[in-house]
Amino acid sequence: MKVLMINKFLHPNGGSETYIFRLGDYLKSQGHEVQYFGMEHTGRCVGNRVNAYTSDMDFHGGSKLSKLTYPIKTIYSSEARKKLRLVLEDFRPDVCHLNNFNYQLTPSILLEIAKWKREGHPCRVVYTAHDLQLVCPNHMCSNPNTGENCEKCLGGHFLNCMKGRCIHGSLAKSAVGTLEAVLWNGCGVYKNIDVIICCSEFLKTKMGTNPLFAGKTVAMHNFVDRISYEKAEKKDYVLYFGRFSREKGIDTLIQVCKALPEIPFIFAGTGPLEEEIAGVPNIQNVGFQRGQALETLIREARFSVYPSEWYENCPFSVMESQMYGTPVLGANIGGIPELIEPGKTGELFESGNAAQLKEKIQALWENRELTDRYSENCADVRFDDVARYTEKLMKLYKGE
Repeated sequence: MKVLMINKFLHPNGGSETYIFRLGDYLKSQGHEVQYFGMEHTGRCVGNRVNAYTSDMDFHGGSKLSKLTYPIKTIYSSEARKKLRLVLEDFRPDVCHLNNFNYQLTPSILLEIAKWKREGHPCRVVYTAHDLQLVCPNHMCSNPNTGENCEKCLGGHFLNCMKGRCIHGSLAKSAVGTLEAVLWNGCGVYKNIDVIICCSEFLKTKMGTNPLFAGKTVAMHNFVDRISYEKAEKKDYVLYFGRFSREKGIDTLIQVCKALPEIPFIFAGTGPLEEEIAGVPNIQNVGFQRGQALETLIREARFSVYPSEWYENCPFSVMESQMYGTPVLGANIGGIPELIEPGKTGELFESGNAAQLKEKIQALWENRELTDRYSENCADVRFDDVARYTEKLMKLYKGE
């Protein structure tokens, strides 16, 4: 099978890129042909045979002239259509697998794929929704100015994005985002997508608020590489690993740490709230960790805390912690509760509720027998690896 992976970034940049690279490599290992389409970039590490890519769009840099044209280019890209056509004519894919494409590639590429199909070239269009972009112009369902979760745009009420200045707190950027959403949803371009993969039931529910998507969504948790369960000697600390930012609930967690001075915490990561962490005696900030160092931190923790206060979809940290044998105390928000079995591999608390978070941490800390049992139960945790995920994906590719 020939699969064209479409994503605006073709260099390591975030979760969607990790997804397409790993998935593409596995598909090729199984005998499928895979090529990629997106933006050109000095760090690009995948591509297509005809070397057709759109120009790099740097919203944070670039010339004054280029910045003036960005509002138009983020809504419609004739360049993306022309370059994609070159790839389609050369590669002739059986599947176009879309990932993140809004603003840089724009939904105009769907018009080109639809045109290609009308010309007699069967092609299945699959879209993996890595966020809420198609139902919320700022892709987060969260107002950056208030820090509150917001669902005002769901159901197609996109003018609320501009009213709330929801894109970087800017009226101009929010207006462009609103226009992009109104235009492409209004013209029905997304009807050209055959199936939408959502990485959680939660995301599936939110995507389903758009009538165009309701009958096309399927929930499939992200894949993770197999991790061998090893019973580790647990040490006396509670672990948080991830970004130090407000939407991740770090403000609330710091408040709780201060109220529990007898419990040692280890924070592993970076972010804007590092200074606030530095002033708390019972928090040891070990900075950003990866590889064996991070694995050891996770395996040896009594339990980990994931206190997010925004709509997480399928956080890898929650899955990874349990697969390494460490139970998770997670916020009951977004897709997090789908990944934890309360009373078996961890527990849940009300997101943003500092009093309840404190109570839960204290109770778990004081009951070592319970956390040890949760840890042993983690040996039974099974999330799909890339092989199992691809088995399901192939059925969607074939329209079964």
